[in-house]
Amino acid sequence: MYTYDTLLAKVTAAGGPAREVTDPATGQPIGSAPVHTLADLDSAVARAVDARPAWVAQSDDERRQTLLALADAVEESAEALALVLSREQGKPLNGPNARFEVGACASWLRANAALDLPSETVLDDESGHAELHYRPVGTVGVITPWNWPMMIAIWQIAPSLRMGNTVVAKPSEHTTLSGLALAAVLNDVLPAGVLEVVTGAGDIGDALVRRPEIGKVMFTGSTATGSKIIAASADNITRLTLELGGNDAGIVLPDVDPTAIAEDLFWGAFINTGQTCAALKRLYVHDDVYDDVVTALAELASRMPMGVGTEEASVLGPLQNKMQFDVVDALVEEAKARGARVVLGGDPDRDRPGYFYPTTLVADIDDDAELVQREQFGPALPIVRFSDVDGMVAAANRAEVGLGASVWSADRAAAIAVATRLEAGTVWINSHGGVHPFVPFGGAKQSGYGLEFGVEGLKSVAVPQVISG
Repeated sequence: MYTYDTLLAKVTAAGGPAREVTDPATGQPIGSAPVHTLADLDSAVARAVDARPAWVAQSDDERRQTLLALADAVEESAEALALVLSREQGKPLNGPNARFEVGACASWLRANAALDLPSETVLDDESGHAELHYRPVGTVGVITPWNWPMMIAIWQIAPSLRMGNTVVAKPSEHTTLSGLALAAVLNDVLPAGVLEVVTGAGDIGDALVRRPEIGKVMFTGSTATGSKIIAASADNITRLTLELGGNDAGIVLPDVDPTAIAEDLFWGAFINTGQTCAALKRLYVHDDVYDDVVTALAELASRMPMGVGTEEASVLGPLQNKMQFDVVDALVEEAKARGARVVLGGDPDRDRPGYFYPTTLVADIDDDAELVQREQFGPALPIVRFSDVDGMVAAANRAEVGLGASVWSADRAAAIAVATRLEAGTVWINSHGGVHPFVPFGGAKQSGYGLEFGVEGLKSVAVPQVISG
């Protein structure tokens, strides 16, 4: 079991190229992250390839037991992991944040151990016999983002390991220590070489994608970077699972109780201070309940404490980096200039240490405003008034991305009727953004392709093989 100090010491750069890591809530340094070279990548890939034969030779039950042992290890060092995550990423320890994320890592490991993917008889009659099996890809390249750097890593690592693959993971350069800390805990259990980690910026990720030894790449991040990965991997015909940008719409129908849905709306939009791919990014509310929904949401949001992540009272934290702070700030300023009404927030304290942007609700905003049309990835929610359901569905579908969406109504049948018209990989009814390890998840349109989670997630890190005869 690690303490915060022993875990940080294990992952802090001991020599060679390094980058200072600062707490986005305070600006204070917390450690040095190693910056790997292309030669380091070559070595990591070689070790992962060398580890493949022994790992794939293990039985499925042995790998299941290893995943359970990994979950135990994560739980034993949960507080240390949560502190590293909170101080580097900025998210608070409490609420659906750092401790929640570490707990989800353990839960996801156990869920992947519990899944079954048996061979399937697809033909068995007088014409012949054929079975469908799933074999490991080989070595999987995992490239993870800075918003949920541990949980999303486990989403990709756990099924890869379960199916008999080895993994080379590259954490975001913004949350390198978090990625290394999680890997350190996992590698105390795993055989050498089964999970390798390389750090650095986009050049390392690009080189990883181009390696012919990498049979599969799993990436969570922006649509622009996903497009580059598609191009970089093309020569090797590398299999891809891409979970890319989103601008999720929430649609509130006129039969709701505004007070009853306010808390779920809030967390749908502001979980992880809005820094979530499938967060509710633009809220369309029917004119009949518009004012009441805005009032109920503002009243609730005003009571949610934002502060330094390691302060136990905080449930909202800073934006992780200045780049994202500037994006949110610019989008809200553009909305103000257009005459939109700022109901809450919208005026950051620029003298305060850290990248804190206040919880912001922007009402009476045009649908073509930048804050509505662009993914803000932060704590600023535009609330658009509508009166015509057909027009609202058209507005929601106008985006080039389609990761998730939600419909809010007291009438489930009416909600589902709207949900089936929305162009999104997942549509939630009376909630937004919740995921389950047994329920497939993936995007539509430019939000990427391929499914994660559940049996479909296991299939995504495997190669189907038909044995016929």
